[in-house]
Amino acid sequence: MTDTTEAPVRAKAYDPAEVEQRIYRWWEESGFFHAEPDDPGDPFVIVMPPPNVTGSLHIGHALTSAVEDAFVRYHRMIGDNAVWLPGMDHAGIATQTVVERQLAAEGLTRHDLGREAFLERVWAWKAESGGQILRQQRRLGASCDWDREAFTFDEQRSRAVREVFCTLHEQGLIYRGNRLINWDPVAGTALSDIEVDHETVQGELAYLRYPAADGSEGVVVATTRPETMLGDTAVAVHPDDDRYRHLVGRTVVLPLMDREIPVVADDHVDPAFGTGAVKITPAHDPNDYELGQRHGLPVVDVMTDAARINANGGPYEGLDRYEARARVKADLDALGLLVRVEPITHAVGVSSRSGVVLEPRLSDQWFVRMTPLAGPAVAAMRDGRTRFVPERATKPFVDWLENLHDWCISRQLWWGHRIPAWYDRDGEVHVYREDPSPELVEELGLVQDPDVLDTWFSSQLWPFTTLGWPDDTPELRAWYPNTVLETGYDINAIWVSKMLMIGLHLLGEVPFGVVWNHGLVRDQYGKKMSKSVGNVIDPLDFVDRYGADALRYALLRAANPGQDVPLAEEWVEGGRRFANKLWNAARFVLARPGVAAADPAGALPDRADLRVEDRWILSRLEATRAAAAAAYDAYDVAEATQRIYAFIWDEYCDWYLELTKLRDDEAADRVLAHVLDRSLRLLHPIMPFVTEELWRTLVRADDRTALIRASFPAPAPELRDEAAEAEVAALQDAVTGLRRFRATHRLAPAQRLRVVAVVGPERRAALAAGVEAVRRLAGVEEWTSAATAPAGEPVGRVPITGGELLVALAGLVDLDAERARLEAEVARADGELERARRKLGNQGFVAKAAPALVQAERDKLEQWEATRAQLADQLALLGTAG
Repeated sequence: MTDTTEAPVRAKAYDPAEVEQRIYRWWEESGFFHAEPDDPGDPFVIVMPPPNVTGSLHIGHALTSAVEDAFVRYHRMIGDNAVWLPGMDHAGIATQTVVERQLAAEGLTRHDLGREAFLERVWAWKAESGGQILRQQRRLGASCDWDREAFTFDEQRSRAVREVFCTLHEQGLIYRGNRLINWDPVAGTALSDIEVDHETVQGELAYLRYPAADGSEGVVVATTRPETMLGDTAVAVHPDDDRYRHLVGRTVVLPLMDREIPVVADDHVDPAFGTGAVKITPAHDPNDYELGQRHGLPVVDVMTDAARINANGGPYEGLDRYEARARVKADLDALGLLVRVEPITHAVGVSSRSGVVLEPRLSDQWFVRMTPLAGPAVAAMRDGRTRFVPERATKPFVDWLENLHDWCISRQLWWGHRIPAWYDRDGEVHVYREDPSPELVEELGLVQDPDVLDTWFSSQLWPFTTLGWPDDTPELRAWYPNTVLETGYDINAIWVSKMLMIGLHLLGEVPFGVVWNHGLVRDQYGKKMSKSVGNVIDPLDFVDRYGADALRYALLRAANPGQDVPLAEEWVEGGRRFANKLWNAARFVLARPGVAAADPAGALPDRADLRVEDRWILSRLEATRAAAAAAYDAYDVAEATQRIYAFIWDEYCDWYLELTKLRDDEAADRVLAHVLDRSLRLLHPIMPFVTEELWRTLVRADDRTALIRASFPAPAPELRDEAAEAEVAALQDAVTGLRRFRATHRLAPAQRLRVVAVVGPERRAALAAGVEAVRRLAGVEEWTSAATAPAGEPVGRVPITGGELLVALAGLVDLDAERARLEAEVARADGELERARRKLGNQGFVAKAAPALVQAERDKLEQWEATRAQLADQLALLGTAG
């Protein structure tokens, strides 16, 4: 690595583009990210939720990366055996779709190539173009153990998937059955319930008359999907609905298809919906399917895989489902059987993969029995072996586990883990861990099931297959269970639940002790990011313009567990300003001749050699260290970020550096270096690049000495000093008040103040200790103290804790203009008081408004009364116009 010892001293501004790539390359080449199972320290293990191999970095990935990297960097620094395991998901539907689009551009389909040639094409695409997202993660500073990168479809993971399928099949937990599933007619595959998005749409509720078979009026049913009436096998009514009691047990004629179907009574019918009579299509509605099972109704499937009407739809065969809907309504209308059509807002199931409206269909698929797996997972949540951060995610998660349906795991795709099941000549199923020999295939006439497994089947195994399972590896023994899983709350049900269940079932232990949920990244107004709105943020664009540290800071400062994260460009700019503030502070410190001789890790000067500001900054450093460590330990990176930022910017840079600028002593140099060293260590998990660059310069590091491998600041409770903090607080109070006075009166820097401090004895002593600093920082020429305000000369009042500062106005400001300003402020205060009193005098407001609003108005009244009194006192001190 190029030596950069002097670079920060010479460079006037931090250049992330120059620093970040160089630093990251050095980290990775030096092996600083790598861990071994027998390394010292308690294990801290986190797996990267595997992004799709097709993906590119979006702002949600950036949040995930920043949070997980902060976790693992902190735990490295406190001495844990910390490892972050990266990898990618083969993403069955998404990846197959990418390659099929390429083929379509060539005028081909996958069927033109055949299965084997198509899979070769996908693997070639993966080798050339897949995995971009992991390269992009590096730009954010992700300190993953890249030597352990995994892929859900590589050889090791494929062997594990097959072992799990065979084991669960042998245990009777995987079975093949003909059941109603969610069918994606565009992707041409089944989907599990969790892959269904529910969207609210504007539709129609059509009222259809089904004549009675005996020629009487019959019954009117209401439906949002008239085309499915072609597969109706019953009409259902509630058994207590007197309107239809006479029809139960009789038959009606299904229009257009001219077949008789029964009227049945069932408690699940809602008498208030539509007419209270519902058409029953067991092949195309999950509720209808359950009702049909209870009543032994036949099942008539009228759809093809492409969502077109099949031969069971009679004259409508070949029509798209929406074309059929229009034709059915028109034909019923012609027969006088379309009673009316009403607009309706209702929810429809949409594929999370293709975005198309799904079609419930009966289909032969493979399923996992979930109830036996869910019970131990619920117990683990209830007894705290796995816990959520934030805790409020626990109840909906447990509710989900307690109400699971069997999981459809087969997908009608070619890219993915092929189901290891073969059918012999007699239709019997054979499941094998290893492919059957050619001889056995010939003997039994075996044909392998063409389907592949749901992508989530392999990703549910991620916490332990990344560690070498099913082999008994040192990694598995040392690093399972994982310590924490960081993921979005939106996939707790689809992914976290599956990992918890299968980990307990196969390994007997929960896969992770903590599930840390992040929220969605939204724009600064709280709106969800979308291309249509035009508020999508490209994280790499921000990295290019402001640096990775700036983006990480902007994300982590708001990454409260379970909360959505607002992000605006100005906050990323703020992160860049923070990096520059730190950079310039380091330049100031490193430019001091005494710092070159100081050892930042060495002992501090004797307490007797420390001034009050030295003792104050060391006390504040220890308070910040304790708060940051507690926040990091609680996985509260937002709190840690905010605490460290406030200390570095407000206390170290804005106050301590200013207080030391006129000092040239060894104690100041040693404290400056010590606090900078500890500040960089505290901040490193949040902003790793700038801290690494500055720290290496500060400690004059060689090429094997790195902040990423340095220790987190150790507790130093002996540095806490309440007296020093009180003295400096008094100083800060005075300086801040006097600076505000100067700004209000637009005083030039050359205009010096004459100040009388009217405070009690304790505050007077505290101010006296820092009076020289007050003189320099606030532009004070004369400073005296008094027990009461002196009479005579016009003064301006500066309220401070425990008293006030009186500033002589003669020769400083235009007294008439100041008097006019105060009178205008008094008039404004009177107006606000009148408004507040009038509002609180309105009994309707006091009686009907929320108590918090009423109290807020009372607080405003009290504040304006105090302000009015202060302004009146200032006018009195100013005296009458001359």
